[in-house]
Parts: sequence; C-alpha cells; structure tokens
Amino acid sequence: MRMAETRVKVRGESVFAERFAVFAESLLTGVWIAVASLGVVTYPAAFAAGARHLRRRTAHEGGGWREFVADFRTALRGGWLAGLAGWAVAAVVWVDVQAARAGIPGGPLVGAVGMVALIGLVVAGLRAAAVWEPDTRWRTLLAHAWRRTALDPAGSFLIIAGLAVVVLSAWFAAPLAVPVLGAVAAAAVAVEERYRHR
Repeated sequence: MRMAETRVKVRGESVFAERFAVFAESLLTGVWIAVASLGVVTYPAAFAAGARHLRRRTAHEGGGWREFVADFRTALRGGWLAGLAGWAVAAVVWVDVQAARAGIPGGPLVGAVGMVALIGLVVAGLRAAAVWEPDTRWRTLLAHAWRRTALDPAGSFLIIAGLAVVVLSAWFAAPLAVPVLGAVAAAAVAVEERYRHR
C-alpha cells in the first residue's frame, strides 16, 4: 500500500515538475521571441521559431538558443513577407477605426468588421506559426491556418484569451508582456495539437 502511494506521489511530483519546466521554458521563449521581433517584420518568423522550440521541448528533444536562431533564420526567408502583410492589414484597420471615429456614415460597422478581421488574421498567423516546419511555405501555412481558425472557434478563442493576457500584462507592467509572448506561442502550439488529435 505504501509503495503504491509513494509511486503516485513521485509520479505526481514529476508531472508537476515537468509542467512547471514547460511553463518556465515558455517564458524564456517569450524573451527570445521579443528579441527576434525587433526587426518589425520578423515577428512571424520569431513566433514560428519559438513554437518549434516549445514543440521540441514538450517532445523531450534537444534544443536551445542555437536551434531557435537557426529556425528563426529559416523561417525568416518567407516570414518577413507575412510580417509586412500583417503590418499592411493593421494600417488598413487603423484607417477604418479612424473613419469610424470621424463619424463617416457606416464607419462604426466598417471599424467593427475591420477589428474582427484583424483579430482573425492574428489568430490565423499564430496558428500558422505553431505548425511551421522548415520545408513549409508561409502562403500554404496561412491558408490552412485561416481555415482552422474558422473551423475551430473554441481553439481560436483560447488564443485570443492568450493575447488578452499579453495586453493586460503590458497594461499592468510593460516588461511582463515580453515573457508572456512565449505563453501565447505555447497556447497556439497546444491549440494546434488539440485540433490535430480531434
């Protein structure tokens, strides 16, 4: 009886330790993602490299800063175009919001549609980054991710909740938003894994 209790206790402690290690690794990855995103259009590649690092970590494979940098460089080949497109969409939504504030007829509706579309594109981008592999093209990744975003609203909502945590962290204390970026990448990886198993 005591032997069984000891095994359960040790197993429970090891599961807790493993989960805490993944959480700590995701916070470190958030710092890496933030540094790699300083190039303004490099954020898709940064999230892709971060997500791949977290997938390796949860699969108990090796990997560290060097592998992250190698993945980042590979993802950057087509990822910078995705980053540029993301900023272009954000600029269009900003114009929509300004039109809504100016009182143009139909402005509030256009602004609301623009914000929903922007959130959907951000979620699709994170979902694409979560499954990125060195031999995949960003255009294909984004097309499939957009479909998964629509077909899996529960998973998409979980990613939106993760983004809300980043915003709230930045509002509370700006430096907290940096490591939390890794938690968003981890959430996107978990959502994609959940979708794959469904």
